[in-house]
Amino acid sequence: MTENHAIGSLSAVELRDAIAAGTYTARQVTEHFLSVIKAKADLGAFITVHDDAALARADELDARYASTGVVGPLHGLPLAFKDAVNVAGMVTTFGSKLFVNTAPQTSDDPLSLNANTSGAVQVGKTTIPEFALSCHSDNDISAPARNPRSPELTAGGSSGGAAAAVASGMLPVAPGSDGGGSIRIPAAATGLIGLKPGRGTVPSDDQTDHVTNLTVTGPLARTVEDAGMLMDALVDPTQQQGRYMTAAREGQESAGNLSIGYTTAAPFQPDLEITLSQSAVQALTLAVSLLSKEGLSIEEMDFSYLPDYHKNFQTVWTNGLTRMPLAEGAEEQMESLAKDFIRQARSRTPEQYEEAVERLTDWAQDTRRQFGQYDIVLTPVLAFTPPPVGTFSAKEAQEDYEYQCKFTPYSSMINVLGLPAISVPIKDDEKGMSWSIQAIGRIGAEDQLLRLGARLETLVAERRSAD
Repeated sequence: MTENHAIGSLSAVELRDAIAAGTYTARQVTEHFLSVIKAKADLGAFITVHDDAALARADELDARYASTGVVGPLHGLPLAFKDAVNVAGMVTTFGSKLFVNTAPQTSDDPLSLNANTSGAVQVGKTTIPEFALSCHSDNDISAPARNPRSPELTAGGSSGGAAAAVASGMLPVAPGSDGGGSIRIPAAATGLIGLKPGRGTVPSDDQTDHVTNLTVTGPLARTVEDAGMLMDALVDPTQQQGRYMTAAREGQESAGNLSIGYTTAAPFQPDLEITLSQSAVQALTLAVSLLSKEGLSIEEMDFSYLPDYHKNFQTVWTNGLTRMPLAEGAEEQMESLAKDFIRQARSRTPEQYEEAVERLTDWAQDTRRQFGQYDIVLTPVLAFTPPPVGTFSAKEAQEDYEYQCKFTPYSSMINVLGLPAISVPIKDDEKGMSWSIQAIGRIGAEDQLLRLGARLETLVAERRSAD
């Protein structure tokens, strides 16, 4: 077995431990992943790659390891942030022509600072749609992020570049951000684990507890244990192993004693017609079957949503663009979706916006009450197979947005609710595409979700072996 093959065959946890044991240096590991990034550039996972800076960082970590030992819980592991996070020495483009020619950042966002504290090696910036607005990862400044399982299809979004990188072996693990499904959607599209933490769980995220605070940071990983390791580092970049990795390991044997409800009801109905593919239903049915055999309390929910979620969510979601510091006329350089969103937002009165916030708050309270009857609620993630690259952006703006809602009818509501959720692959279809379920927990129950995800991961693997 060659050294590169050996490195590529390890999980992120195994690789981290091998570096800590001195089996590999940070430079060897970084060189391996940079070579994979170069070899698989046609997947469009990266907007930019900083080889020299990454190798210099790896050399620095190796020197510190020689003198003081391991530097943090992600010591020597390459990773990359979405191109909406400021990293010193790198340009932040937000996937937009408006920012592509700006100067490199002179300082790090808290997320980037924490990554450095954890001992990670930052190799570049991953691909996003303009302003991270979409559930695909196409933009006008770089190649689109393609699905490693079928490259003519989208990798999802907005963390599609990160998902494509992890799923194809360009990165061992990656942080994503999720404001409406942007971790769980690409995770489901590419067959990864994707954990969306609850509002305020990651200390560097906005701690405001309100329905307008939608975006959180979380891990994309090939295994639940890897996701737990990165989640621990996001919460505390000095901690070698915390509650999340511990929960993932415990879950390999047991999910614990849980009450579980499941539903295919979607909040966009009846405003939009939501049609689930056979594979989406089969994945949920299989997950329910596997967990039922574990002796867990599990039942279909008698559930209904208050009306007008579709209209009110779009009002709140689009309003965020009005807070961006844009020059006069800047919207003329935007892509059609962002241009339409900002024009919609500017056309609304403050009273209309506040009414939408109030109605969405009422909706969230009612939905959380119903979800609260169970420890965990299961839904599908994607309604149908990820479409070909360019499908969404070829549509008119409002049609594009509504098609995205039909593709991902269960994700944005969790951001409004502020609850944690995890996307877990359950089955592959006859074309090799992965199908996942979403498990939604109560506030503070990320460890419970990782435990359940790990148990499902084990049960799915056992079933495949038996087949």
